[in-house]
Amino acid sequence: MLGEQLGTVSGEVTGLRVLSTDGGHAVTESSFSGTGTLLGVAVKDLGTYEAVVQADGTLFGEGHGISMTQAGETITWHGSGVGRFNESGGVSWRGALFYETAAAQFARLNGTATVFEFDTEESGKVSGALYEWK
Repeated sequence: MLGEQLGTVSGEVTGLRVLSTDGGHAVTESSFSGTGTLLGVAVKDLGTYEAVVQADGTLFGEGHGISMTQAGETITWHGSGVGRFNESGGVSWRGALFYETAAAQFARLNGTATVFEFDTEESGKVSGALYEWK
């Protein structure tokens, strides 16, 4: 069951590259940078994920990143998800993230499963929302 919304992010893709085409399955790497909120606190978010194009045209991705506050607190994350190309030429991702931090104000994220919606546009713009999974 979905719980409360934990955060949002908006930004842009900062890098794309092809890692492999072995066996006819393209593997790409994408990086993004954005700003948003996490538990009501302003953060800068940086992330990189690898995506594999599946035989049916969907994508499977795994990634990791870091969210940072202006005070220098850091929250790392890793996760995976499924992507589908959308009509705008971007990709709509849905998946799960797991956080780790020593920052006291974000400690509730440790051991919490979260789910995300993350959408990219052909122009490189990205936006997303994060929810607690109870």
